[in-house]
Amino acid sequence: MKTLKTSLIILGSFGLLLGSCSNTNQVANIENSSATSTSTTKTPSVPPSSATKTDSEHGASHGGQVVETGSYHLEFVQEKEASATHIDLYLLKGENHQTVPNAKVTAQVQLPNGQQKTIPLSYDTDGKHYTAKLTEKATGQYQVKVIADIGGEKVNGRFTFAQ
Repeated sequence: MKTLKTSLIILGSFGLLLGSCSNTNQVANIENSSATSTSTTKTPSVPPSSATKTDSEHGASHGGQVVETGSYHLEFVQEKEASATHIDLYLLKGENHQTVPNAKVTAQVQLPNGQQKTIPLSYDTDGKHYTAKLTEKATGQYQVKVIADIGGEKVNGRFTFAQ
């Protein structure tokens, strides 16, 4: 009887250990799927379209994909509208995340069919972010490379979204 109990305990422990190892791998895959950069990348654990606005270690979130590169914090938010996809980029600098209003920002978008499109983003002083509209309505995966020129310093971030 003691041998049976011991065997069940060992088998149960092994099952828990195996289950926790496979769960860790799933979390790692989710974190690496949305935004990529050569620097530290943070992504939301829910899709950007359904993410909620919350506070994080980097200040107030706008519910988008986040890339930290050097001393810059980029947050990319897209929202599908009736006639276009609205794109917002929050470009912040430093530990206290000060808004950077004087950058030249463009988005290089690869459409689902592979076609490339370059879109300039303009600064919205009321919202303190950069904005543009993407008029394409094709269904599929969009790859976006955001390039910001801040007084000659180049800052890049890569993002993806589906519609």
